[in-house]
Amino acid sequence: MALVVLDPPGKHPLSGSVFFDRGSLEEPPPPPPLRSYLCLTIFTCFCPAYPVNIVALVCSIMSRNSYYQGDYDGSRRLGRNARLVAVASIIIGLLVIAISCIVHFTTGEF
Repeated sequence: MALVVLDPPGKHPLSGSVFFDRGSLEEPPPPPPLRSYLCLTIFTCFCPAYPVNIVALVCSIMSRNSYYQGDYDGSRRLGRNARLVAVASIIIGLLVIAISCIVHFTTGEF
């Protein structure tokens, strides 16, 4: 890394320092927002499609871990997978509930 003189001495408070790099004072850009869909995947754990629910929850937790390790692209990909699997789990759960209600009310004696 090369040190660069940006201002002539006497122009800034560190005038005694000949080599002053202002680029090191800038903060890095903020990371993108976290989209792991953890609340959605926890909600899907109440649907009766258990193997699919667990996959959604694991993807969501892996998304959070990737985000905190700095892998933002992997976090976004895993979060998208968690959302898709969670929606599929909700649909499968609603179908299971509907089919069980139809079978129960059409075959039972009143």
